[in-house]
Amino acid sequence: MKISVVKNILEANQRIAEENRRRFFENRVMVINLMSSPGAGKTSLLERTIQSLKNEIRVGVIEGDIQSTYDAERIGQTGVPVVQINTGGACHLDSNMVEEALRNLDIERLDLLFIENVGNLVCPAEFNLGEDFKTMILSVTEGDDKPLKYPLMFHESSVLLINKIDLLPFCDCNPDLIEERALKVNPRLKIFRVSCRTGEGLDRWVNWLRNQVKKRE
Repeated sequence: MKISVVKNILEANQRIAEENRRRFFENRVMVINLMSSPGAGKTSLLERTIQSLKNEIRVGVIEGDIQSTYDAERIGQTGVPVVQINTGGACHLDSNMVEEALRNLDIERLDLLFIENVGNLVCPAEFNLGEDFKTMILSVTEGDDKPLKYPLMFHESSVLLINKIDLLPFCDCNPDLIEERALKVNPRLKIFRVSCRTGEGLDRWVNWLRNQVKKRE
């Protein structure tokens, strides 16, 4: 039956995720599973975040895409170690993919690992990778109805970044409504309003990351 197959897949994924989590904990690496729809700004956020942190915190990245190495090449230009995962059609990363990627990443030399998931507002939320925090990005160009349409992503995330706020004058989007609806789904959600283009709001996000990494030391 389909239900049994899905249950087995999720259970197998969870077992490997727990092993990933154990490895991260033993090496004192904080891990962020970064999720969003395509084009919301995951890679741009990573570029800005890495530039702010790389001189004080050892950062690494696992890049997940269906095809191409374009985003990994962008991240590589920041000077931090990066490993590419191409899913070949799968709409999300799973814990086994991450486990395999870790073979090409020296996590003993990292303090903070970002896993940039495949662009999708549905499937990535269902799969635990062993991360400390699921973090999602929603751009204002996507509208303020997404917490109503994709509640699982908001429910499973610990952090929400509302991105591209510099475009608000040109969008029919109310960020207050995004926050209100998101917090109804998940009252514990930490929310940052940011613009990767102008840098507005990024200092609060970066400081939050600094504090979380210090807790792991």
